[in-house]
Amino acid sequence: MSDRIMTRQTIERKIARLRAGKQPRVLDLFAGCGGLSLGFEAAGFELAAAVEFDPDAARSHGLNFHPGKEAHSQARDILTTHPEDLARELGLGPVAEAIDVIVGGPPCQAFARVGRPKLREIDAHPQAFKHDPRARLYLEYLSYVEAFQPLVVLVENVPDVLNHGGQNIAEEICEVLEQKGYLCRYTLLNAAFYGVPQTRQRMFLIAYRGEIADRVVFPESTHWVELPPGYEGSRAVALKLLNDGNISGDANDYTDPPEATPELIPAVTAEQALGDLPPIYARDLLKSGELRRGARRFDKPMPYGAHTKLSAYARLMRTWPGFQALPEGLKDHVIRYLPRDYELFARLNPGDQYPQAWKHAHDMLAERVQELRGRGIYIFEGTPEYERLKEQIIPPYDVNKFPNKWRKMEADQPARTLMAHLGKDGYSHIHYDSAQARTISVREAARLQSFPDGFVFNGTMNPAFRQIGNAVPPLMAKALATTIIKQIREGVRAGETETCPKAAVCV
Repeated sequence: MSDRIMTRQTIERKIARLRAGKQPRVLDLFAGCGGLSLGFEAAGFELAAAVEFDPDAARSHGLNFHPGKEAHSQARDILTTHPEDLARELGLGPVAEAIDVIVGGPPCQAFARVGRPKLREIDAHPQAFKHDPRARLYLEYLSYVEAFQPLVVLVENVPDVLNHGGQNIAEEICEVLEQKGYLCRYTLLNAAFYGVPQTRQRMFLIAYRGEIADRVVFPESTHWVELPPGYEGSRAVALKLLNDGNISGDANDYTDPPEATPELIPAVTAEQALGDLPPIYARDLLKSGELRRGARRFDKPMPYGAHTKLSAYARLMRTWPGFQALPEGLKDHVIRYLPRDYELFARLNPGDQYPQAWKHAHDMLAERVQELRGRGIYIFEGTPEYERLKEQIIPPYDVNKFPNKWRKMEADQPARTLMAHLGKDGYSHIHYDSAQARTISVREAARLQSFPDGFVFNGTMNPAFRQIGNAVPPLMAKALATTIIKQIREGVRAGETETCPKAAVCV
């Protein structure tokens, strides 16, 4: 029996299963702690399995989605874990029958400078990666699609994949998937337009088997905010090759995102997202000795305290089905030990970045020198005493480099994009409340990504920050998943009376 006939029969059995009322089963590749997984589960999908290389993120994923099942908490390298291995280890059954939807996104380095002819070669010749190992992760992702034969594929990545060294990676992915019988489209979506308190912009690609869909729809925006200039600039750069027609081939599969307009609900602000959480006054904790250097663990609960009026967003974060807040409070509301900077944080104005922080710090140094003179202590610039004082007050970073390394959030605006770099220092998200004078806590970072309060992060503070920064916001994922499951159901119903839909690749 030919491969094409076997594929057709596999797809037909999956459609028949869904027609019988079963949930679509999801495999999350490069899953992290589970932002995509959580959104798809909330939209009605069954989370069957995940592959994640980082041990802390893999354990977080297992603890949240398959508690008590150790096999689902194991870190797995997609380079060495083949589809058959995964199916056997997790008891998924026959590979081709096990999964209906694959979500995830290979790191963009996997595609660097690997041109469209090269991708075709990789797809056709499994040993081609030996000649260009940068393509290996793409090959493994593609091998999972080939093995599991999903009805739907979702890929997420940074906007730069549309202009990655002169390449449009999303277009190339679509071309390969289309050769396999999928209808494919991609666009850029901003999480703030979907109820996430963060102006996070990412590329999303959706592909459907032709047997269940003749079009690809992206979710309609539900919220509106005027995006900061930098975001429109990054979108323009990402789309430049498309607009100028300079890419290798046409961008046939790009589609404009659904429009967000001022008539929609205002975007969720940082204060609406964080305002109900217990305050942490860093300077007071430093003086009392309660805040010290060392690993921050999550085993000490912090009660929410009295809060007369919760925002709709805060209420959702506390009551998300299956991930409700714990009665004893939060166990991961912990912050970084940054004793040099707390006073400086208190001085910053909303929206201030590192150049403004650097100026404030120099003002503080001048004030301190003047205060000492008033006490009869004279310190002059260039002396060892002056340098020691300067080191205690002024951050050492070059003011002319990385101006957005620091940023104090605005209470009345969504936060800027959270990155995995949160695992390093957190200066990109300084709390808007000057009285608290600190960077955001682990739980606050989770709130800004739309992880509910009952979601568990394995490890200590730095790994948790990294997991959160790397994740797809669950509410963004839920918006995509809700649209996808609607299209799946429509396609399944249409197939009851139409043996071979017009968009299908029929044999």
